[in-house]
Amino acid sequence: MRILHTSDWHLGRSLHREDLLGHQAAYVDHLLEVVETEGVDLVVVAGDVYDRALPPVDAVALADDTFARLAASRAAVVISSGNHDSARRLGFGSRVMDAAGLHLRTRPEDVGRPVVLDDVHGPVVVHALPYLDPDAVREPWGLTTRSHEAALTAAMTRVRTDLDARPGARSVVLAHAFVAGGRASESERDIAVGGISIVPTSVFDGVDYVALGHLHGPHTLAENVRYSGSPLAYSFSEATQTKGSWLVDLAADGATSSTFVPAPVPRPLARLRGDLDDLLDDPDLAVHEGSWVEATLTDAGRRPPQAMERLRRRFPHALVLTFDAPAAAGLRPRAPLPGRSAHDVALDFVADVRGLAADEAEASLLASACDACAEDPTQDPTRGPVAERTA
Repeated sequence: MRILHTSDWHLGRSLHREDLLGHQAAYVDHLLEVVETEGVDLVVVAGDVYDRALPPVDAVALADDTFARLAASRAAVVISSGNHDSARRLGFGSRVMDAAGLHLRTRPEDVGRPVVLDDVHGPVVVHALPYLDPDAVREPWGLTTRSHEAALTAAMTRVRTDLDARPGARSVVLAHAFVAGGRASESERDIAVGGISIVPTSVFDGVDYVALGHLHGPHTLAENVRYSGSPLAYSFSEATQTKGSWLVDLAADGATSSTFVPAPVPRPLARLRGDLDDLLDDPDLAVHEGSWVEATLTDAGRRPPQAMERLRRRFPHALVLTFDAPAAAGLRPRAPLPGRSAHDVALDFVADVRGLAADEAEASLLASACDACAEDPTQDPTRGPVAERTA
């Protein structure tokens, strides 16, 4: 059986307020093309179909279109919910969809109830585990420990009970969790409960293929335990990741072989660092002129004026601009002392932090700020007229 493993679509997500729905739709087109050209028998989606529990209407429309196209394809489809999804909303209509060959599993009550498929070598049993919040299942499942490991161990006990009744059947499990050996990125929501979020791979021992979701980078934890990652980069921490899905062949004896299928990249992400003039003039950076850009400026002294506007003349899709924090080693405690006003302290602080003294306009602004904070400026005998202080 040929399986296409994908996850973490996050339909409706944006990147620093940039709409990604068109890029997500392009991924869906790619997914359907892979199903047809590679002769895929089963598509598994390991959670986080949506980016939030109440998705925007255009994201719901894209999901509806995607589900309809998958149901009409050559492949059976099994989808589980992730920590970003509303299990109840995503699972709406799941009993009707089952008849169309698209199987949604979003409820803890359904753990242990598989989707059973057949190929020329016999049955393939697919157990789709929704994201299991330990607090939600602790009481009904009688868990003695409050952790993701405890929740998934209890779920896999139900899975193994079912598999024990099906000798000779091959097994596939979908799970949405942080499994040991993977690396997180900035765009994943923290799922730690009481500081315990990591699940050991041993929880899934004995399963022929484990399709994981939650981490946004592709990871191979074992030959039969993998994360597909998200189809698009959802933070600049993912700029160097190759996005895509796993094409998995499940043999008659349960052995697996996998090939990574890269997804299209409508617009790459780039992290740039350097002085502003260098970033604007370096010919080697021409490759990033069409990218979404996060730039960190390292200019000494004062921050360059109109930095983002100038940056966007060369990199029109620049989204984030940051500045290196100044070295704090040379900073000295500043406090009003006899003969020194609060304005003097503020001027010293500016000069220390950025390595450049305040100009006349800045000094005047600081003086006004100090005056606004003072209960009675006339009580400070060291303070003279603004023109005198800024001379």
